[in-house]
Amino acid sequence: MQAIQEFFAMGGYAAFVWPAFAVTAIFMIGLVIVSRRNLRADQRTLEALREASVRGRRGASAPDAPGDGDEA
Repeated sequence: MQAIQEFFAMGGYAAFVWPAFAVTAIFMIGLVIVSRRNLRADQRTLEALREASVRGRRGASAPDAPGDGDEA
């Protein structure tokens, strides 16, 4: 039990070490959250751009024009 207490005391530097770990952990968790939000926003933007591109290509040719490949 003494070894565990010595470990957590960090040789007398626990007042500096543990808050530093906590601040680092908070920033890293925040970075993960912000990165995931940005990824989702970028995925939505990419999907919207893809849909706009498909709509743009469809609008470029008349739907009833011969040779458009839609007829079986």
